[in-house]
Amino acid sequence: MNNDLKYWVALSTNLNIGARTFQKLNSRFETMEEVWKADKQKFIDHGYDQKIIHNVFETRANKDPDEEMRKLTKFNVKAITVKDKNYPNILKEISDPPALLYIKGDFYPQDELAIAVVGSRKYSPYGEQATEKIVAPLAQAGLTIVSGLALGVDSIAHRTTLNNNGRTIAVLGNGLDTVYPETNRYLAKKILDNNGALISEFPIGTPSFKFNFPFRNRIIAGLSLGVLVIEAAIESGSLITARCALDYNREVFAVPGSIFNEMSQGPNNLIKMGAKTVLGADDVLNELNISNRSLHQKAKQIIADTKEEKIILDILLKGQADIDKLVEESKIDIIKLNQSIVMMEMKGKIRNLGGNQYVINK
Repeated sequence: MNNDLKYWVALSTNLNIGARTFQKLNSRFETMEEVWKADKQKFIDHGYDQKIIHNVFETRANKDPDEEMRKLTKFNVKAITVKDKNYPNILKEISDPPALLYIKGDFYPQDELAIAVVGSRKYSPYGEQATEKIVAPLAQAGLTIVSGLALGVDSIAHRTTLNNNGRTIAVLGNGLDTVYPETNRYLAKKILDNNGALISEFPIGTPSFKFNFPFRNRIIAGLSLGVLVIEAAIESGSLITARCALDYNREVFAVPGSIFNEMSQGPNNLIKMGAKTVLGADDVLNELNISNRSLHQKAKQIIADTKEEKIILDILLKGQADIDKLVEESKIDIIKLNQSIVMMEMKGKIRNLGGNQYVINK
């Protein structure tokens, strides 16, 4: 384990040390261990203000980095920093990516093709039907469905994905030692049991403070190619997520609803402002230029002509992979691997996305 990680984790326990503060610390110190061990004069010499200095030294006085790592182990939680190769590339693109992500489960290359689905906790039968109708084909098409594990539309989106053998990621506004709301504990377990993930930027022990959720919402938007809003009041967290999507140059989709339903005012106004109207999954898939056929089903139809091709296809079933990943996971000799890749491209079984990133050809 990277020895520097424990200092990232320890510093993150101070909620006043957020993503932007970590960016500032990271710009002038090589490691967080240096941050942890530097004297105050070094901070002053680097030009840090007194608030940052106070927060760092307060944390150093009250936290034990090794103990914080033991907490992660106790709750079966992993942590990755923005410097980690496994940190989602799409999330790095936003202006304020979380410095640290806590994870139950794993990220996969396929998560680069993700859509966020958010909406009201007070959903109507129409909202429930719309969520199920749209999310099921999206999950079947191989998109990762990202949402916030809240009651209402979020929960329906997660459950619909699971019911269609899809992958879903839940972004929480609290530490991963607990599930909020409590009534969704079983759903959270089911997500993990079905190869999904729970993530948070908040350390172990952080309650679900109300002011955490706008931070949570930006991650939902940042992880996704677009945000789909299904039923939301004018002043709702779902619209915060949509605004984040616009700020991050992501697509915003909305399902129209009755003009007499308060929960339709949010998506209807988004459509007036230019959001893409969604009446079905194809509206999302076509806008994102993604085929609505399931990648997994397509892969099953491809017959491997050699044992090397079968190994490569099995790896790509999990999502796109570059040549280094294929070498590492396949254990195939590099010359033989390259020969197989060339032949599979010629046969139309796989394709190169550029930069030697390969996917199963849809």
